[in-house]
Amino acid sequence: MSVITTDDDTTILTDALAFHGHKCWASTAGVRLGLAALRELGVSRAGAKELHAIIEIGDYHGGMCFGDGIQFTTGCTFGKGNIEKSREGKFAVTLIDKAAGRAVRVAYRPTLQPQIKATPFMRKRAAGVPASQIPDEEQTEVVHLVWDASAEAIMSVGAVEARAWSEPDEVVRFAEPYLRVVEGTAVCAACSGYPR
Repeated sequence: MSVITTDDDTTILTDALAFHGHKCWASTAGVRLGLAALRELGVSRAGAKELHAIIEIGDYHGGMCFGDGIQFTTGCTFGKGNIEKSREGKFAVTLIDKAAGRAVRVAYRPTLQPQIKATPFMRKRAAGVPASQIPDEEQTEVVHLVWDASAEAIMSVGAVEARAWSEPDEVVRFAEPYLRVVEGTAVCAACSGYPR
């Protein structure tokens, strides 16, 4: 059974890929898992800070694309401060409904990776070709592998569990916490000579 149930889901995917800047399997997986997490909690996309997402991706790899799919789908963004990376190198998200004190973890299953790796898109990406220079039909092929797969084939959805969340205080004084004082003058950490 597929998690994709409405035309709205297809619109979300299209808009998410436009936001991301190219079509790829990882951002598509982020959309799929983000939609599943929202549905499992019975919540809508965050308009403000109603939700908090913890994505388990690392830095500087294809997981970054996964993160964009999660951000767009859930409404949890780095700009709002309601998303964070645990840097475990996994394609998974824990979505927390702060008001209800509940959370669910959804993880990507790599069952399609042999097929994904064999696509012209991934062979070109592995050779260093930027995604924007790969023909649209090759981008679309890899998107459909993930988008058209059954939910069971590409994700595991954990149980909804109790999860309290306390929001850290927001710093509204623009750069103040990052300044250093040198001879009575406030300067940035880099100019101060002090370690960050």
